[in-house]
Amino acid sequence: MTVSLRLVFVLGLIAWAAIKFLGIRLWVAVVIALFGFWLSHTVLAPAIESGTRSGVDVVNGNRD
Repeated sequence: MTVSLRLVFVLGLIAWAAIKFLGIRLWVAVVIALFGFWLSHTVLAPAIESGTRSGVDVVNGNRD
C-alpha cells in the first residue's frame, strides 16, 4: 500500500481540525498516531488491511 503526499496532507488537515474545533488535545492525537503505527506491526495488520480494502471497495461501489 503506497501513501501519497496528498493523503498525508489531508490526514494532517483532519487532525488539525479535530484539535482546533473539536477540542481534541494534541497529546491524544499523537497517542492515536503512535498506536496506529504500533498496530500496523502486529498480527492484526493483515485483518485490518483486508477490512480497510473491503470498506473502500464498498464505498467506491467496486463489489466483485
